[in-house]
Amino acid sequence: MNHALDTIATGLAASQMMMNTIADNLSNVNTTGFKSETPEFQTLLYQNGIQPGANSTGQTVYPSGLEVGTGVKVASIKDTLTQGTLTSTGNPLDLAINGKGYFQVLMPSGQTSYTRDGAFQVNATGQLVTSSGYQVIPAITIPANATSVTIGTDGTVSVTTPGSSNATQVGQIQMADFVNPQGLQPLGGNLFASTTSSGNAIPGAPQSNGLGSVNQGYLESSNVDVVQSMVNMISAERAYQLGTQAASAIDNQLNYLAQAAAGA
Repeated sequence: MNHALDTIATGLAASQMMMNTIADNLSNVNTTGFKSETPEFQTLLYQNGIQPGANSTGQTVYPSGLEVGTGVKVASIKDTLTQGTLTSTGNPLDLAINGKGYFQVLMPSGQTSYTRDGAFQVNATGQLVTSSGYQVIPAITIPANATSVTIGTDGTVSVTTPGSSNATQVGQIQMADFVNPQGLQPLGGNLFASTTSSGNAIPGAPQSNGLGSVNQGYLESSNVDVVQSMVNMISAERAYQLGTQAASAIDNQLNYLAQAAAGA
């Protein structure tokens, strides 16, 4: 009986993790560039009473074994890296990646981080930065007297200034991709860090080496499917309820056995 309760406890913990992940997805439904997360589950070790294929009578073997599972565990939480919808903002410094890749950002520590959030601004010196003030890599400076900023799908940044009808290129957006983007470490603030699992960043210009294009005046919306998330939430809630009901039934059986033993 205690074994059954331990097994149910793992199921309840798994259902709770599923609910936690769904809650995080739904809370980030309006977060720019957010990728929905999905927990992956694995069975725990089995208790083997009889090994499949073991000798039965010396001349025959068991066609199936006697194996009892011990529950479930959360193996990983995997991001769903599908493209989010590109939403027009009309802001010339808003950039969305259509395809693979990440913008590169310089952290105060000197570490390079990566993001799909292209809601950029300029700081007091005209440098292109994130909403948290982190500098975009490579550094791009927009002149204070610029009358317009044009960013091409290939990442070229050009400006026009008073007295000049010709645009002047002032920088080039560079992106990066990874052999295994699933292995990136989330840092919060829509930022990620490379790990040994993701592999080193593979930098390049937009529209080269499989990297996506840059869309000026757009932001990539979260790819969270609200309807599917609600369906998953109902399923996780039902699984949790069933687990608690099973635990209650086992507790009743234990009480019955205890009373029977006391009366014997």
